[in-house]
Amino acid sequence: MFESLSNKLQGIFDRLAQRGLLTEADVDTALREVRLALLEADVNLSVAKDFIKRVRERAIGAEVLKALKPGQMVIKIVHEELLETLGEPGKLNLNGPSPRVIMLVGLQGSGKTTTAAKLALRIRREGRRPYLIAADVYRPAAVDQIKALGKQLDIPVYDEGTSAAPPDIAARGLKVATEAGASVVIIDTAGRLQIDDRLMSELEAIKNRTNPAEILLVADAMTGQEAVKIAEGFHQRIAVTGLILTKLDGDARGGAAISMRAVTGVPIKFIGVGEKTDALDVFYPDRMAQRILGMGDVMSLIEKAQETFDQKEAERLGRKFLRAEFNLDDFLQQMRQVKKMGPISSLLGMIPGMGKLKEQINEEEADTTFRKIEALICSMTKEERRNPKVLDARRKKRVARGAGYTNNPKNPERELEGIQEINALLKQFKEMQRMMKMIKGGNLDIRRLLGRN
Repeated sequence: MFESLSNKLQGIFDRLAQRGLLTEADVDTALREVRLALLEADVNLSVAKDFIKRVRERAIGAEVLKALKPGQMVIKIVHEELLETLGEPGKLNLNGPSPRVIMLVGLQGSGKTTTAAKLALRIRREGRRPYLIAADVYRPAAVDQIKALGKQLDIPVYDEGTSAAPPDIAARGLKVATEAGASVVIIDTAGRLQIDDRLMSELEAIKNRTNPAEILLVADAMTGQEAVKIAEGFHQRIAVTGLILTKLDGDARGGAAISMRAVTGVPIKFIGVGEKTDALDVFYPDRMAQRILGMGDVMSLIEKAQETFDQKEAERLGRKFLRAEFNLDDFLQQMRQVKKMGPISSLLGMIPGMGKLKEQINEEEADTTFRKIEALICSMTKEERRNPKVLDARRKKRVARGAGYTNNPKNPERELEGIQEINALLKQFKEMQRMMKMIKGGNLDIRRLLGRN
């Protein structure tokens, strides 16, 4: 997400940082480029102009022109104003008498039904009892879709098919959910245009009959410049309380996130980052600002690791690592855990200074390399994994063939290719062992290795 904007801004800031004292003309030139980068990322024109105006007012002041490193001071100001534009973190309003009602609204195709299921799953993981109401009677198979998702996640769904009026379905569904002891009710409404008066009136009726604590506008992050009109239209009619932006994993621009927050004044509460039912993340403005400016997102990386890694297994591997007893079985286990965290390019984007490196990563090649390593290690015996030194020429041939490196008419040197892959793997593993021994022997400053003072 935001790759295009992030790359352009990093280029602008790199040039600024190389200069000494800045003149007002230098600042204006840089901000013209920033404005263009925002517009190309689909940030609304008025939002971009207001942002640049605020940055310029501060950037041509004494705090920059008299600073020892004026280029870095401009970057700091852009970061702070970006945070101002993205707003404060928004939490769901779930305090009060149960059940609390959450109403999802938006255009058709924005991902409301899938988001309803994702939100219900997240709420259940927080220890609450969610209940879904299928109030989308217009889209073919919408009711079937939410019922299927509910069954998959073991979350109850209230539906009346497609014959009843949505306000009636919502009201009766709320009554059933209350009797069932639900603590949170999520209403999935049909997609509609903000200019369709009849359908917007229907949303007003649902709102009046269910008294929702939250009305969340679910919007496709790739909406582009139209995002502002959509957000304004829904907000004026039903007073949305928050935003959920979907498909941020597939959008290289992401300007809708900045624009919609700015024009509505309501917080972005969640972002959809994938198709899986657990791919709904809390939106943290500070982390997003850091990623846009190429500063990484270490906190999200740590949280992702905590969610993915088995704590006991991580501690076991850590102890073995520090005792320099790490073997190929452990190496493979570690790789599998890292792979669960997501695409390598996405992980690199969370590490400060690695934003540009991720562009050089070919996901298909990285996945192919992992599968090769996995096949090779799985083709070894237990003894060979625990003690790779026993892998002589004969054993390497056997391992290569077991991993699929068998000679054929089209590639008579396929087996040799496999042996070369094994040698490369062993070389990488030996380098890791060498580092472990240095740590164990006290010859390596771990704090310096991690880039800490």
